Amino acid sequence: MADFLEMESRDGIRMTWNVWPSSKIESSKCVIPLAAVYSPLRTAPEMPVLPYPPLRCKSCLCILNPYSRVDYTAKIWLCPFCYQRNHFPQHYAMINESNVPAELFPQYTTIEYAISGDRASNPNPVFLFVLDTCVIEEELGYVKSALRQAITLLPENALVGLITFGTQVHVHELGFADLFKTYVFRGSKEISKEQILDQLGLTGPRPGFPKGATVGGMPGAGALNGITAGGINRFLLAASDCEYTLNSLLDELQRDQWPVGANSRAMRCTGMALSVAAGLLGACVPGTGARILALVGGPCTEGPGMIFETFNWLQIVSKDLSEPVRSHKDLDKDAAPHYHKAIKFYDSLAKQLVNQGHVLDLFACALDQVGVAEMKVAVERTGGLVVLAESFGHSVFKDSFKRIFEAGNQSLGLSFNGTFEINCSKDVKIQGIIGPCSSLEKKGPSCADIVIGQGNTTSWKMCGLDKNTSLTVFFDVAPSERSSSALQAANQQLFIQFLTHYQHSDGQMRLRVTTITRTWVEGSATTEELVAGFDQETAAVVMARQASFKMETEEEFNATRWLDRCLIRVCSRFGDYRKDDVSSFSLNSSFAILPQFIFNLRRSQFVQVFNNSPDETAYFRMLLNRENVNNSVVMIQPSLISYSFNAPPEPALLDVASISADRILLLDAYFSVVVFHGMTIAQWRNMGYHNQPEHQAFAQLLQAPHDDAQAIIKERFPVPRLVVCDQHGSQARFLLAKLNPSATYNSANEAPPGGDIIFTDDVSLQVFVEHLQRLAVQS
Repeated sequence: MADFLEMESRDGIRMTWNVWPSSKIESSKCVIPLAAVYSPLRTAPEMPVLPYPPLRCKSCLCILNPYSRVDYTAKIWLCPFCYQRNHFPQHYAMINESNVPAELFPQYTTIEYAISGDRASNPNPVFLFVLDTCVIEEELGYVKSALRQAITLLPENALVGLITFGTQVHVHELGFADLFKTYVFRGSKEISKEQILDQLGLTGPRPGFPKGATVGGMPGAGALNGITAGGINRFLLAASDCEYTLNSLLDELQRDQWPVGANSRAMRCTGMALSVAAGLLGACVPGTGARILALVGGPCTEGPGMIFETFNWLQIVSKDLSEPVRSHKDLDKDAAPHYHKAIKFYDSLAKQLVNQGHVLDLFACALDQVGVAEMKVAVERTGGLVVLAESFGHSVFKDSFKRIFEAGNQSLGLSFNGTFEINCSKDVKIQGIIGPCSSLEKKGPSCADIVIGQGNTTSWKMCGLDKNTSLTVFFDVAPSERSSSALQAANQQLFIQFLTHYQHSDGQMRLRVTTITRTWVEGSATTEELVAGFDQETAAVVMARQASFKMETEEEFNATRWLDRCLIRVCSRFGDYRKDDVSSFSLNSSFAILPQFIFNLRRSQFVQVFNNSPDETAYFRMLLNRENVNNSVVMIQPSLISYSFNAPPEPALLDVASISADRILLLDAYFSVVVFHGMTIAQWRNMGYHNQPEHQAFAQLLQAPHDDAQAIIKERFPVPRLVVCDQHGSQARFLLAKLNPSATYNSANEAPPGGDIIFTDDVSLQVFVEHLQRLAVQS
């Protein structure tokens, strides 16, 4: 485990198998796929940034790395991927055994190149706020306050724009502070991108439109796509220049004035607003790092193509409040009439944003659903951030929104307009990627026949990425006839190189290169080497992401059954046992915790959608797909810490048996952090003992889990919900739902004095493992 964490800290990568079977048959017997979870921009303090361009192989275009063999006398290097001999260019003439460039240092398997040198000429980041005004006055006040705070935190050179929407879309012109000017688009009328730009005055002179532009003549300095800087600055202005204008606009901003019936939903044209925002950025700053930050307070009920409610493209729900927003049951029965058309629209919007290199961030704050399930495709393919909260006044939204613009140690390290490529050895094929990216459809010999996620390509677009963004890459083994027989004898290593070209948060264009190597193992060899290289935490995360993906893309897919079958096959393949003898079964320590992970995954919100809305399920899965291994493991199997007078804080079993009247439990379930007080502790607190000088130890015991909870919240994005509850209280359900039900209302095990039971019919971990062992040892 220590080796896996060390590799992750150096290269930002963890793999399910760190020793690979050398044949397709042997890899299929491994059950768990050959996959890597890679964080392209993981913080690496010791990683150098080189101020010169990388040196590429003239055959396969892989970049010079520590695994390249170098002939210092002849000034030649051998590419480990294709074995092509390459001559060093003239500026490498001084290299020798004692004067080696940084990219050949063995510890710099991950290195970064600064592609553009002059930071003054780098593009400025762009933030376009799209604000929903169909909310109550109190909610509008909260969101205005959050925007004012964000404006003060933005870099001075950042370009800012503002669009508000309700029944109509309002594009606010910021370039003329003395008089507010707004362009209004009907929310119910479908218009093309060209019509949007023409109405905004951002199209060049065309026949029949002599006055349709702010630009005349040839594009010169400050012109972009035929639009001058003056034309762009009407809608996108530097934060330092438009702070007063924006604050004045927010002061005067009111709720949407369109009348709403007593039993009707507000007429909200979310899709039209996002379409206008994408068109504006596409005209003004194509190919430059830009983010659309959509702050949405309810479901879309208005949009283009509307004949009757059922045929509205962008609508996800009826205007009538008596009709509930679609549920999982409605989606399963195909009884959500607006769902597929909304998906189609957001899919086309995603393609437009990916082509432009722009990001869609979604902040959905409402007690009702707002359409996260429909917008998921646009947010995920552009690498956008997503936050789901009950209100714009809730700490989950306020603290998360603030974190986006913070600098220093708390910074998310937001980067823009990235491209991700993979190069690998000849016998390694790429099946695809699950995560926040979009295929660039660049096919090559490394593409596998089987596709998982975004596949059939070796290059992907990552419009938005940060230091926590991770991708799950699935590989396959396909040794050629010529190499299969001599592979093990001649070359025991395989190589994979990840290339991430992106716009840094300071505007500089950079290229990060990570090159890794792993070892082949012969199919005829024992499984000891395979087992030693197995990373069970990464395996659980990959299985969770693959199960979530299959649930979304395959009809009638039973995730629980699929996970059970995979786990039984793994235990049958790698367990140590005598056939048909359950008592003889044991698992190597490398696999020992995997059954527990799968048990908790089967019960998690990623697999069990009961009691979750489609929006919540989409939100959970988006975060699962983009977070690193450690955070994803916490989502699958929460951590539990116990606080008591008898011992210092210590990890506790995720079991109902851990509940005790004289204990405080701290549960970290990633999306929520729960501080749970035992019955006796809660009674003492209610009596005010912690306020008495003679009971300072009790006061410290009460405070310790709160301090630890705040430390977790401070480091996490999105900010988790903090739940403080007592034993037998209503909010204790947040803890009980995550615990192993070893003691239930109908079990033989009675709860100890001061303990608790869970009212469920779910089997316990012990029963689950007993059944697993019996099935694994069957002949």
